Amino acid sequence: MSARGAEQPRFPWLPRTARPHGGPGAGERRAFPRLVLAALCGAYALGALLGWGSPAVALFMGDFGLSAAAFAAAGSCVHYARTHPDTPFRPAWTLFGISSAMAGLGNGIWGWYEVVLGVPVPSPSAADFCFLLFAPPAIVGLLVLAKRPVSRAGWTRLVLDTWLVGGSLLTLSWSLALDHPSYWQGESLSLVALSLAYPLMDIVLISMVLALHFRRSSTHRSAVNTVIGALALTVLCDALFTSPLLRENYSSGQILDAGWFAGSLLLAYAPWVGCREGGGSRHAPPRPAVRPPAPGNGAVAGSLAALAPYLAAAVCTLGILYNVRDGGAIDPVVLLTGCTVVLALVVRQGIMLLENIRLTQELAQKENHFRSLVQGSSDVIMIASPAGMLRYVSPAAAGVYGREPDKLVGSELASLIHPEDLGRVLHEVRRFLATPPREEASTRIECRIRHASGRWLNIESTVNRYQGGLIFNSRDVTERVRLQAQLQHNASHDPLTDLPNRSLFTERVRQALGGRRRGDAGAGHTAVLYIDLDGFKAVNDTIGHQAGDELLVQAARRLREAVRAGDTAARLGGDEFAALIVGDGKCDRAEREYRVLEIAERLRTTLSRPYRVEGGEARVAASIGVAFAEPGVTPAVLMRHADLAMYRAKQAGKNRVELYASQPQAEAVRRAELTTDRLRGVLAESEFALLHQPVVELSSGKIASVAAQARRRSARGVLFPPGGPQPAPQARPAPPAQYGPQPPHGPAADARGDGDAGRWLLRRAVEQAAERHQAGYRVPVSVRLDARRLTDRSTTPATVEALLSRHGLPPDALVVELADTDPRVSLDELELWVTALRRIGVGITLDGFGGAHSGLAALRRLPADALRLDRTLVDGVVDSPRVRKITSGLLRIADDLGMLSVADGVDLPEQAAALRALGCTHAQGAAFSKPLDEHRLRRALARGSYPVAGEEQRSPGAGRSVVVAGSLPAHRSGPTARGPVAHPPLRSNSETSVPPT
Repeated sequence: MSARGAEQPRFPWLPRTARPHGGPGAGERRAFPRLVLAALCGAYALGALLGWGSPAVALFMGDFGLSAAAFAAAGSCVHYARTHPDTPFRPAWTLFGISSAMAGLGNGIWGWYEVVLGVPVPSPSAADFCFLLFAPPAIVGLLVLAKRPVSRAGWTRLVLDTWLVGGSLLTLSWSLALDHPSYWQGESLSLVALSLAYPLMDIVLISMVLALHFRRSSTHRSAVNTVIGALALTVLCDALFTSPLLRENYSSGQILDAGWFAGSLLLAYAPWVGCREGGGSRHAPPRPAVRPPAPGNGAVAGSLAALAPYLAAAVCTLGILYNVRDGGAIDPVVLLTGCTVVLALVVRQGIMLLENIRLTQELAQKENHFRSLVQGSSDVIMIASPAGMLRYVSPAAAGVYGREPDKLVGSELASLIHPEDLGRVLHEVRRFLATPPREEASTRIECRIRHASGRWLNIESTVNRYQGGLIFNSRDVTERVRLQAQLQHNASHDPLTDLPNRSLFTERVRQALGGRRRGDAGAGHTAVLYIDLDGFKAVNDTIGHQAGDELLVQAARRLREAVRAGDTAARLGGDEFAALIVGDGKCDRAEREYRVLEIAERLRTTLSRPYRVEGGEARVAASIGVAFAEPGVTPAVLMRHADLAMYRAKQAGKNRVELYASQPQAEAVRRAELTTDRLRGVLAESEFALLHQPVVELSSGKIASVAAQARRRSARGVLFPPGGPQPAPQARPAPPAQYGPQPPHGPAADARGDGDAGRWLLRRAVEQAAERHQAGYRVPVSVRLDARRLTDRSTTPATVEALLSRHGLPPDALVVELADTDPRVSLDELELWVTALRRIGVGITLDGFGGAHSGLAALRRLPADALRLDRTLVDGVVDSPRVRKITSGLLRIADDLGMLSVADGVDLPEQAAALRALGCTHAQGAAFSKPLDEHRLRRALARGSYPVAGEEQRSPGAGRSVVVAGSLPAHRSGPTARGPVAHPPLRSNSETSVPPT
């Protein structure tokens, strides 16, 4: 194994090295300008070495060649500054352009004398002043490029470092060259000052270059490095030119000019280095670095930066020693400069010492602070090494995982994760590590981790990168996952018997017909059984509703035990049950019918055995309808066939099994048509009256809206009560409008929206609401419409909008209560209609949520503003802890979705108090007001509110916050304690009636 292979980390989730960005030709494109630059510099150096072929060409190239290179650098820097206004170094490039322009102008003047006029350059001349003006803009530009200190101590240290470098170079230069007799003998004071100014400015410039090398900015590093190299090369050539030995023999076009030429071209290329590497372009998107910097580069740079002051002092010492090499007196300039350098070094070391003490104290405070945060956090913080081992585990692991942190350190993290989740976790971690950090700084992973007791915890972790490994910030979400699963279960199961409800049963039938269930080789051999308990109403009336509930629970248990594994038993509502028998596709039609009928007969016998309830014995029978799946049948049609077969069994004498046939279906359709005609006749004779029941805000008792209800009027003008005789739509026709019994709290004729009754109710409710708005009673009115009625052609959003416009009622004054979503209605189509109504401005309420026909599918798909709790939940919220928990969960869902919550059928003050304690915001029922005619309704609206039970027990700020998006007012409050409440009698589970003959 090679050394390189031995150093590869054993990180189990480390992805393979990604291919470098830019494609195979990106490196060649970036290298081409460098090759051109090297070729130009090499050609110039070669020409200088060969003397350019003639003295005239040498003079021209030594003067105007350098001028052209300097002007090229000036143009490049200024052009980059103009075309890249968003770069942070724009002033620096402008200054470098001015500096290069001064150098180009000086070389041009020099060439004018030597090449054009053919005379020696006078001393001093205009070229000397141009060369002198080269350094100041470059020095200021370097200050712009340098990383600015953040404190006064940093600025002081920068100035001292610059002087240390500059003073040391001044001492050495003065000892080597500047004190040469040629600088002083026979020269005027102005000429001596000019001669000293240029090398001194070079010393300042090289001092800035060296100081910037250790303080350069991290952005555009390549461009800054190129600038430093260009200026360092220029200053080096200036130092060589300043030397008396070289200056006496210098002439234009020699090899020394090649250094100035290369420095100008490097400065011309410098601003475009960052642009080519993706850091300076305005149009190119930022790309992650292909190769990270070597880990040791920062340490080397830091060490050199720390040694720089001592190196400067050493250079100063060498200059002093050279000055006194012949035993003569030390030069005053050298002595003064050396003393100031030593003083600057002492002051710098004192500042560094004080700053180190301050930084050490701050580091200790921050370390203690973060240690307290980590050790005191309830979340578990773990650091995994590149090999997948745990390097650190916070103390919170003892409380969350039941394991001591010291015992977890050194173990593999993968050994704690559930085997079923390990593959998914590794895949997510590999994907996260392969993503550039700037695109995804962290990720979130949820998996199961083993507790010390052996049970599995649901853990949610936020993952971040850390020194080649990962940091896991984990928290226990087992209770949240359990609650979500419980809410999902409650939404798809009957609260009393815990059997699947209608929505889940319909989904199971759909899966069976689609052949997607495991082990289902023939979807066409599927059968649906509808079961109704005969005589159940007598049990409720004689023994009581509690006994009826207990009987239903026992019947559900028998049904669950009697069906085969893989089949589904469900409660559809009231005393109606259903069973899905999945076929295996291995027998013919006759054998299939025989087996299913045998199962149905066994179920009938099992359900007809006596039940032990309330210390006594109760007897009921079972009528069962069977329907087999045929090619092309839909779930709704198959369930309707089984329902019709069950009614056939009840009509034939009950306590029997009937197989669906086409003749009963034709008869049922005829009965439904007669029922529809009868309802239309009733409407034509105006036998309905419109009443309104106030909807009260539980926090204040104010009337928030009114709910429209239709009641049938007798021939003498007497209105039938909700539980009294119902019009024709209340009888259960075939095919039925809904499966299961209708709720007993409202008239079925108000139907809360069947056929023409629904259109009449909507029209009359809008008319009266418009009259109340004109009279000053501006409260919204809610109208309940059936899902099938809402999606047919008779009640479109356009007709609703036209109705509102015709009567002048604002759209936000109308709320449509969507009845229990029928499985036969497409949610896609229903979602389109509901969205169209909301776009008009009409509010939407999901009615009967928590009942037999509602589910999370409608809540997830339909954009509703409010959620109306079913009466079955309201009736049991006081005395049933199970119902209370379900209601609390549904209210929490409404809270999280920003929906209003309305409880229907609140007939007792105890129910209002319990619902208010659970966080329900609005209620409707006899506890506040019965349905009112228009005169009494206006009196109630003028009064404005009703007393709410439990106000004196409610602490300030109690209740859960509910965000409301709709026409009803919002209510916000905080959590409250739940106290004991009185237990009202349970509601009746009414027996399914036999349709009229």
